[in-house]
Amino acid sequence: MMPENQGDSSTVLHRATGEDGTPRLILAGKYTLAALGQRLHTLPAELAAYTADPELQWDLTGIEQMDDAGAILLWRAWGSRRPSHLLLRPEQERLFNRMKEAPAPPAPVPRDLLWPITILGKAVFLLWEHLTGLVVLIGQMLLDTKYLAGHPPRIPWREISANLYRTGAQALGITALVGFLIGVVLSFLSARQLQTFGADIFIINILGVSIIRELGPMLAAILVAGRSGSSMTAQLGVMRVTEELDALTVMGIPHSLRLILPKVVALGIAMPLVVLWTSTVALVGGMVVAEIQLGLSYQFFLNKLPDVVPVANLWLGLGKGAVCGMVIALISCHFGLRIKSNTESLGAGTTNSVVTAITVVIIIDAIFAIVFSNVGLR
Repeated sequence: MMPENQGDSSTVLHRATGEDGTPRLILAGKYTLAALGQRLHTLPAELAAYTADPELQWDLTGIEQMDDAGAILLWRAWGSRRPSHLLLRPEQERLFNRMKEAPAPPAPVPRDLLWPITILGKAVFLLWEHLTGLVVLIGQMLLDTKYLAGHPPRIPWREISANLYRTGAQALGITALVGFLIGVVLSFLSARQLQTFGADIFIINILGVSIIRELGPMLAAILVAGRSGSSMTAQLGVMRVTEELDALTVMGIPHSLRLILPKVVALGIAMPLVVLWTSTVALVGGMVVAEIQLGLSYQFFLNKLPDVVPVANLWLGLGKGAVCGMVIALISCHFGLRIKSNTESLGAGTTNSVVTAITVVIIIDAIFAIVFSNVGLR
């Protein structure tokens, strides 16, 4: 036999002529994914050149190792059918029989030119589904409130108290830290600019209005949405996975009465208090920097603050906090009840809940800014 083509040491492919004059293609070496390596890109073209000869005898008995990748490579080169003349070992026979019985690959899906419209339509329908779900949830809460008004002993005081502690008291640490740092940064940057114009005293106006009216409620709402909102969604999701919600339904205990209403009421009460706490700590941070950077004493800062910042800004911030708190609780519970009985849905639902809650908080802040643009400003 006279070799015609020689590959590398691990994958051998050469053509020869037998003693009877029959053309033969001898494959030897290792036809595995690891051994083929870079030849995976060039070997199919080489094999396709040999399949044009129907009299060619394919000799695979010299192959030392062959895995599914090597078998699929040869099978596709043959056009998904065995050649007329083929020499195999028994273990290779079983491998190619499996290839023969494998189902044909699915036809390629034609590209939809209207896919942007399709995606937009699905997003609109999904948004409508979430909105209707929230409206139904709010309506059920109103019915539960009416029922509890007529049956005061059934009010879930214990659940409200527990949620008030988890969403309010336990959030004081992180909100104080973030609020203090924001107050320090805002005061430092503002002081540098005010010193340029000799308007040091206006640092009180900037800190008072920006923190009490905007930054305090926004920071508190975003932190609570990421901390307490995710916790509410995960709690309801785990109850769905462990079938506790189904058990409550079997016992005739409504979800909204024992799980959702206490969370909404507790967060509606806790958020204004957290907003007040965050704004106070942020003002303390700004006051410290103002004393160090500009020399404004603490007593002067505290005495001047009520004169330059109308009290309407405080009520506006507290009202914004109450609205954001109830909305965060509703969104978190809505996504928690939609979680399916699997861990993948639990993770996705929690993520969607936090992202949606933070987005809605920003939208609410923008609405308040527009509606009350003439309130509390001189």
